[in-house]
Amino acid sequence: MNFVLVHGAWHGGWCWRDVAALLRNAGHQVFTPTMTGLGERAHLLNAEVGLSTFIEDICAVIRSEEIADVVLVGHSFGGPVITGVADRMPQALHSLIYLDSLIVQNGQSALSILPPAVQQERSRTIDPEGLRMAIPAPDKFGVSDAAQMAWMARQLTPHPLKAYTEPLMLQHPFGNGLRKTYIAVTEPWYPPLAALRESIRSQPDWQWRELAAGHDAMLTSPAALAAMLQALAAG
Repeated sequence: MNFVLVHGAWHGGWCWRDVAALLRNAGHQVFTPTMTGLGERAHLLNAEVGLSTFIEDICAVIRSEEIADVVLVGHSFGGPVITGVADRMPQALHSLIYLDSLIVQNGQSALSILPPAVQQERSRTIDPEGLRMAIPAPDKFGVSDAAQMAWMARQLTPHPLKAYTEPLMLQHPFGNGLRKTYIAVTEPWYPPLAALRESIRSQPDWQWRELAAGHDAMLTSPAALAAMLQALAAG
C-alpha cells in the first residue's frame, strides 16, 4: 500500500519518522512531504504561501512519484489539505484518513471554523510582517515526554498565516466519493476540535475510530497509530 502522510500546522515531515519506519518495515511505501514554508522548507515562506500552495505540494508529490492507490492521511491542519487533494486528483487515491484534524468545508478557512477564543489566541501570535503564527508550546499538542518535547522545540517552525486564512475552494462534494475515516485521539482530547468531532461522529458517510493517544499521536503512540492506519487501509 502507498501512504502519503501529511503533517499539521507548525510541523514538517519529520514528525512522521517513527510511524513511517513502522509502515515501511511492514512492506508499505511511505511518503512524508514537508509543505512549503515549514520545517526544512521554512526558508521558502513568502506572502503567497497559503492553503492552495499546500494542496499543490501534496499533489506534486503524488504526480512526481507516480504513485496510485494512495492512502492519504492528514493530521490536524493536514485535514483541509487532503480534502483539497481529493478534490483535484481522486483517481490517484485509495481513501482519506483524518487524524484528529480540522474538517473545513467549501468556502471556509481553517481559522474560521475554530472557536472564537482559539481564533483570538492564534491572531495574537501573528508576527509584525503578517506572514507567520508563532509556535505554541509543545505540550499544547498532547505531548508530555520530555525528550519528545525537546525534539519538537527544535523542529517546530512558525506557520504561514495565509494557510489558515485562505478559504478552501472545492469543485466537487467533500471527499469526492472517496472512503473517509476520522481518527479522534482521546488521551487527552484536543479542546479546539471538540465540537467539530461531534459533528463528524454523527454522519453516516464517515467511519469513526478512537485512539488512546495525544493530539500528536504520531509522536506519543506511533505503534498504535501505524497499526490503525494499516487496518483502515486493508479494510
